[in-house]
Amino acid sequence: MTDQQLQHYYDQNTRARWLALLSVCLAIFITSVTMSAASIAIPSIARDLDASAKAVSWIPTSFLWGNIVLLLPAGRLADIIGRKRMYILGVTFFSLFSLCIFIVNDISSLLTLRVFQGFSVALITATSMGIIGAVFANSNRGAALGLTSSSVYLGLSCGPIIGGWLTVEFGWRAVFWVPTPILLASLLLIFIFVKGEWKSLKVESLDKIGSILFAAWVSAFFIGMSDVEEMFNLALLVLGVGLLFLFIKQQANAASPLIRIRALRANRIFSRSILSSFLMYSANFPIVFLMSLYLQYIHQLSPLEAGQLVLIQTFIMMILAPIAGRLSDRYEPRYLATAGCFSFAIGLAILFWIDMDTSLTYIFVGLIFLGIGFGLFSSPNNNAIISSASKDKLSIASALLGLSRNMGNMFSTAIVMMLMSILLGSQSIGEDNLDQLLIVIKIVLVLTLISALSACYFSFTRGKIHQK
Repeated sequence: MTDQQLQHYYDQNTRARWLALLSVCLAIFITSVTMSAASIAIPSIARDLDASAKAVSWIPTSFLWGNIVLLLPAGRLADIIGRKRMYILGVTFFSLFSLCIFIVNDISSLLTLRVFQGFSVALITATSMGIIGAVFANSNRGAALGLTSSSVYLGLSCGPIIGGWLTVEFGWRAVFWVPTPILLASLLLIFIFVKGEWKSLKVESLDKIGSILFAAWVSAFFIGMSDVEEMFNLALLVLGVGLLFLFIKQQANAASPLIRIRALRANRIFSRSILSSFLMYSANFPIVFLMSLYLQYIHQLSPLEAGQLVLIQTFIMMILAPIAGRLSDRYEPRYLATAGCFSFAIGLAILFWIDMDTSLTYIFVGLIFLGIGFGLFSSPNNNAIISSASKDKLSIASALLGLSRNMGNMFSTAIVMMLMSILLGSQSIGEDNLDQLLIVIKIVLVLTLISALSACYFSFTRGKIHQK
């Protein structure tokens, strides 16, 4: 089918559109569940595999690293060989690697498995938004993108609960293999109902040098930021910054770069939306972790009680995301997204004033503002990114969106780890250092507030996507 025939098919076939969305939402939901559920299973994994605390701390980190280093090359490849093909490969590989959990017998093989799972999710992330953006190009795009965002939040929210139940009832390996049948259902929907293929009309090659440089600077920066007090890690951090500048220079001169930097700068809507995404995810990612520590160590809540309280933020995000996405089809996304950034900043400002005796009701109000803020921001911002990209570059746009999210997560995580290392050192958190823990939380809240307010500025000044 030509692009025009393919678009006409989906414009006329509402059922195919929504089944394609169902396939993508299932895959995103399951991979999000697996990502968060694995963290709950860490104590059981450590006991079964006789792994050290330092080794098991890499279980979530190895997945995130594998995802980030392959995102841009995956997005570029998807535009070259086809988005649906790459999406199918991603879901298939993730399913196969999940089943490999039965042959894992030590922590090294598990970490290797997690890296390959991260690679697989990169293929899904780099193509899912692009597929939805193409299938819903002429109707309900914002609402569809909102539902994909809700799938992420729902998966991350359900992951700890599902992971805990599976670990108790069937053992920690079930966290990896049980989701596989749902992924196979996602594959079946794509094969049966999603017709045609989307790829660039230009014959271009993958920028191999750029891909290597990108992986190198991310790896050096990621490892270096984890513990800047070590000279080796500090040297890696400096190397990472140098490799980043080398990557940017190489991309500016490459014939077929991963990122066309000049075009990115010229597209104000796209570039500022991506920057807003990075800033907002940087602001959001540490909150659940830090509030969980605050509630459990300072308020002496159980993990279940703390999780239930923090869950209000994710629940509101999940409810609001598709509504905000639908509204962004009618109204300018920048207004909705900027209102979201501002609400999120209010929530952070509220939480900054917490102390040892703050009431749970006060914290609850702060979390509500955070949930409303991110719920209003995510889908309209995604809609602006996908709508401002050309049809033959939707995969790299989807990859950059995923990259901005994961880089924001990685950057803020590294900041938290650095502050914890400086202020708490290697000692365990207890009654003797709760004041230092509160200082870490307050410093992070100030930094995240600055990040959210910066996102407000870039979000509002991005420009309009709806032409009168």
